[in-house]
Amino acid sequence: MKSLLTPGICLVVIAVLLHTGLVTPSPLLIAYAFYGVLVAGLLLAWRFHSSRIFFALLILFLAQQAVGYFSQGRITASGPGSVALAAIGLLLPLNLALLSFEQEKGFTFSSIAPASLLLFVESVIVAVLCRPVPSGIAHAARHAIAPPPLPFATLLAFSAAGLALLTRYMLFRKPTESGLFWALSACMLALRFGGVGRIPEAYFAAAAFILSGAIVETSYLLAYHDELTTLPSRRAFNDALLRLEPPYTIAMVDIDHFKRCNDTYGHDTGDQVLRMIASRLARVSGGGQAYRYGGEEFAILFSGKTTSDALEHLEKLRTDIETSKLRLRGPDRRQEARGPDRRNQRTRGRGRAGMAIRELRRQPSPLPPSNELSVTASIGVATSKRENPATEEVIQAADKALYRAKAAGRNRIETESSTRRRSRTKAAGIA
Repeated sequence: MKSLLTPGICLVVIAVLLHTGLVTPSPLLIAYAFYGVLVAGLLLAWRFHSSRIFFALLILFLAQQAVGYFSQGRITASGPGSVALAAIGLLLPLNLALLSFEQEKGFTFSSIAPASLLLFVESVIVAVLCRPVPSGIAHAARHAIAPPPLPFATLLAFSAAGLALLTRYMLFRKPTESGLFWALSACMLALRFGGVGRIPEAYFAAAAFILSGAIVETSYLLAYHDELTTLPSRRAFNDALLRLEPPYTIAMVDIDHFKRCNDTYGHDTGDQVLRMIASRLARVSGGGQAYRYGGEEFAILFSGKTTSDALEHLEKLRTDIETSKLRLRGPDRRQEARGPDRRNQRTRGRGRAGMAIRELRRQPSPLPPSNELSVTASIGVATSKRENPATEEVIQAADKALYRAKAAGRNRIETESSTRRRSRTKAAGIA
């Protein structure tokens, strides 16, 4: 939830500083801040191929410029400024909500042309609806009256767009949706306080800052989280190892027969299995933190716990995985019977490997032929030693325990100390 709460906290801090008088920046400084953050955000969006944030910043810029130009620095109850304010109040939330439903497609011509055309048409519509104030009163008093209240249609548009953005964030947990939501909130505050002047421009600058921060947060998410399972990635695992202090326990988890699952049901089903297992690992009890280590292998860190402390929680996790069911979407074409081999005699020599694979395919599979698929996992556990708390040795010990769990029949937990117990038992038997 950090990507949702952090931009909101920043917006609250900015609002407190602006309205309590603790900070009174000059309009020129706010203008420099707005354009500086805007340009930086556009460059970041272009560099990281984030077309949605790029167009969101462009929409923000056009909205700020339209309100400032047609109001000539002053919003009255009637006139081009109020018309521009009402038009922006409808178009801005609509555009930000539409961007949330768009998929990221980069900056190809076919992907940016529709959005560019839409913004051009909307700009023409706003220009036609509004008329510039005559130049004779362009420099009228900028704070002569209080800004008019926002129309009900504007409040409804902002509320609907905010609800849509918040719902999409709860569904997909993407920083872009969070950034769009809080940028929309900052823009509503900017329009609420008149759209022009020191405080509204500060809110527009805050919206640009939040959108730029969403790019950084997305880059961090891609670097430290696995995109398929949404678990922290191996890079995050390595960083967590640097902060560990003994005692700690590392558990290595591997999905049983995962390659056969991929060969039998296809890689799409394999991805579903990985996501299902990751969802179980994400809620492991006992204070454990799960990571995707690579392929079908995962790692769990238990800080401040020994093997005996973690075994109960790992056994609960193993049982949870064993009893989980994945409903298959439909039969994979790999399960369909193949027709007769139509290759001639000259190609049969080269097809021996394929024949061997088909022979393996005919072997009994542990996977059920029904529409529900269940898998199991093997777990190896090791605990740090106070005299030598090297994390590499703990990982190697957990890996060896994992291999023993595989060799012993899978769907079980093996610990580092089990080798010592077996050695002592064997020595006693020989004696």
